Amino acid sequence: MSEPRERPDRSGRTREDYERGLPDYHDPTAGFAGAPPAQSALTLRLILATFGLLVCMGGGIGWLLTDLPVWPSFVLLFFALVAAVDIVIIVRRKARGEPG
Repeated sequence: MSEPRERPDRSGRTREDYERGLPDYHDPTAGFAGAPPAQSALTLRLILATFGLLVCMGGGIGWLLTDLPVWPSFVLLFFALVAAVDIVIIVRRKARGEPG
């Protein structure tokens, strides 16, 4: 019986492909003064997007409950929507196996 193969994502890449690095990715600081190759900070981006979602959602809803003009609330809720979309993108990239 053969070992199960890892299923590639939509682009045909496996987790090992991401760990080795994508073929046309160029890191201008790789090896500069002994520096390790740069990696994506997906976890940090996920934390910051979650913080932005919570702050903007809370601020937008809180602003609606006051007697102040309504347009700043819509701006905050729009930013909350942008953060939610960013969270979905980050989670999909992490589930695909990208490091970071």
